[in-house]
Amino acid sequence: MMMIDGCPTAMWRSSHPRDWFHCRSLPTPRAAGWIDKFGHTDAVERVVDPGIRDWNFPRGIASVALMVGYAGEYGVPVARMLTGTGLAEATLRDPDAQIDARAELAVIRNLVREVDRPALGVEIGRRYRITTFGIFGFACVSSRTLGEAITFALRYLELSFTFCLPVAQWRAGEFVAWVHDESIPEDVRQFLVERDVTAMNQVMSDLIGKPLPLVKAEFRFPEPEYADRIAEVTVVVPRFGMPHNMFAIDPVMLDQPLPQANEQTWAMCLAQCRDLVDRRRARTGIAAEVRELLVPGGADGFTAPLGIDAVARDLNMSTRTLRRHLDAAGTSYRALLDEVRRALAEEMLTATPLSVSDVAIRLGYAESSTFIYAFKRWTGATPAAFRRERLARPR
Repeated sequence: MMMIDGCPTAMWRSSHPRDWFHCRSLPTPRAAGWIDKFGHTDAVERVVDPGIRDWNFPRGIASVALMVGYAGEYGVPVARMLTGTGLAEATLRDPDAQIDARAELAVIRNLVREVDRPALGVEIGRRYRITTFGIFGFACVSSRTLGEAITFALRYLELSFTFCLPVAQWRAGEFVAWVHDESIPEDVRQFLVERDVTAMNQVMSDLIGKPLPLVKAEFRFPEPEYADRIAEVTVVVPRFGMPHNMFAIDPVMLDQPLPQANEQTWAMCLAQCRDLVDRRRARTGIAAEVRELLVPGGADGFTAPLGIDAVARDLNMSTRTLRRHLDAAGTSYRALLDEVRRALAEEMLTATPLSVSDVAIRLGYAESSTFIYAFKRWTGATPAAFRRERLARPR
């Protein structure tokens, strides 16, 4: 086992070397003696957390359009569903529209208020199909296996519409998804757990071409009168009033080839997903100012980025205040520093003859091993392997 950001886990890699993850900040229930039975020779417990830290990320319009359409079936006017969102009806028809998560949250509150139906979250969740997610969904469809699709989905979770944050865990004889809802406002928390868990199950069923049975399902909220409707989704009898939201899948299901797997299509979708994430991450406000200060300004353009205290001083605020502003913006100094360091590292490894140790020093790392570990986390390859692959490409 390794300690990574305070989490006792091991660096996890999918069965394909293109995706690497590590345990970060979300808590995961644990028990001693769990050993991976997923068929890998390096049998260790594996934990894969999402590529985002909370639900407050920009998102597409498809989810809002879906809920507005559902409400319309029960006579709720579009204008009423968009109350308090700042969205125009025309935005619902713009496939390129990007909205703030709080706008979708306002639509959700309007839906819960206007449509009084039992199991509303389940009904809405069933309407999320793989095609609802656009290029993100097509990338999942073209993955080799369900396990790889899940791995991809977690890495690019900010291209989804979820408010719950799933953490995947391979443990003795089963695959477990811990579904975190702690940061969701209480008035819509149960609705969103029901919606998001149902949508996850629906999408995974779409991927394998048949209903996906769960082997376990637990929820934090008390047992509702419509528990039978939730059981229709989970197949297994769900348990309520539990310490955590979670569901478990037979890990054998995760290694089965997906019917529409295609490596070329997957690669094309991956590139488009990366571009989409980059566009959505175009920083504004305090984060943009921090990024600008982190980009080095030395004569050769490759001096070590500033520390957080120096950045705070340049912005005429305390370090504590800077951390608070970045948290409110949905990011952190460390996340921004990682983005800048990765971009600089890739440029230095590709465009200069600097050794790996020199690159590490110029990025502010005290030891080459720390830089190598970080670079592998960012890209899935060591700096040396990355350089060889880039230099071998035709020019």
